[in-house]
Amino acid sequence: MFSKILIANRGEIALRVVRACREMGIASVAVHSTADSDAMHVRMADESVCIGPPPGTQSYLLAPAIISACEITGAEAIHPGYGFLSENASFAQVVEDHDLIFIGPSAEHIRMMGDKITAKETMAALGVPCVPGSDGEVQTLADAERVGDQIGYPVIVKATAGGGGRGMKLARSAAEMATAFQSARSEAKSAFGNDAVYLEKYLTTPRHIEVQVFGDGRGNAVHLGERDCSLQRRHQKVLEEAPSPALDAMTRTKIGQICADAVARINYSGAGTIEFLYENGEFYFIEMNTRLQVEHPVTEAVYGVDLVREQIRIAAGLPLSVLQENLVPQGHAIEVRINAEKLPRFSPCPGTISAYHAPGGLGVRMDSALYDGYSIPPYYDSLIAKLIVHGRDRPEALARLSRALGELIVDGIDTTVPLFPALLEEPDIRSGDYSIHWLEQWLAETFED
Repeated sequence: MFSKILIANRGEIALRVVRACREMGIASVAVHSTADSDAMHVRMADESVCIGPPPGTQSYLLAPAIISACEITGAEAIHPGYGFLSENASFAQVVEDHDLIFIGPSAEHIRMMGDKITAKETMAALGVPCVPGSDGEVQTLADAERVGDQIGYPVIVKATAGGGGRGMKLARSAAEMATAFQSARSEAKSAFGNDAVYLEKYLTTPRHIEVQVFGDGRGNAVHLGERDCSLQRRHQKVLEEAPSPALDAMTRTKIGQICADAVARINYSGAGTIEFLYENGEFYFIEMNTRLQVEHPVTEAVYGVDLVREQIRIAAGLPLSVLQENLVPQGHAIEVRINAEKLPRFSPCPGTISAYHAPGGLGVRMDSALYDGYSIPPYYDSLIAKLIVHGRDRPEALARLSRALGELIVDGIDTTVPLFPALLEEPDIRSGDYSIHWLEQWLAETFED
């Protein structure tokens, strides 16, 4: 087992990894920009190293500074958290080249799943159901129009190196294809330095279902059920729950085993999430995230497994600590993402926290790096906290979420907290009957000018 781990991230996820290290008796090293000198993850870690000025490109995304911090502190392994360098194959390779351990999958697997065309081809070959679409990259408008006619409209044009909703444009008919195709390529080039795109059938009322998998790199893998992430705004998840209200036990077991078998066959190592659109009883693969997810706590609540601890164990060469037959979901969990944003436009709202009180009680977890007097810097993602609740069933989890939201205090800035009590009043949310388009339609109707 490692004696010291460096955490190449910030905020609540860095603090989450610090806690796992402490429970395992492993020393932790926090890296930080000058803007994060007083951040909670820096205060809680055993050691800290300043790696640069506030912009992420000059600190958290600067691989040489992170490697140097390992050399200075004697850290043997790097946990990337999520975001920043967590899915950067070149960084994973650099870590390995410096005789350090990257707590995540191999650079080969990150690269394989980072390109969405390659990922789709790989998953299709492994028996994972995929969305109908083009056979690889679509290079010309004429080819795009031909594929659109073949699979039927509406279709979505997607960047092969995309993520976070960027480089994705919808063509509802053949007349819209030219604009969608050129716009997606232009946005992809600007955001990712790669204008390659492909086409997929656009499903009208799907749910977003993702399956949590873990592999040991030796051909063994398990799944820990699914999470329903269908409440989204601009392709960004807002609320996640497990298990999905849309799946029964048989369906859950079937798709979970398909995913576990797929990652086992490629000797995948560590945590991964295989994401699907789900409509009319059918699953359609869209991508695989080769890292820990923001919403991993709902899986931890339902399955009772510390996923960060499992990541560290696997990276240290230990076998999986759980068997598939012992992974039985218990109860229901819901997570809401709390951002420093001003409603209804969701505009960023950094500032100083004048008062903070986290809710508590049975089945309530708050993952946050906030504290009274903390100044939220304007340089990074606006996510500041995750409120997670767990109950014996979905109605109890919903009631617990409502109660916990009433206890939460975050003063001094605007946040998205008021969104959630309003959502909990909606019959569709109470019943669990919603698709990936539900939230944006509701927001348009609720906050229309």
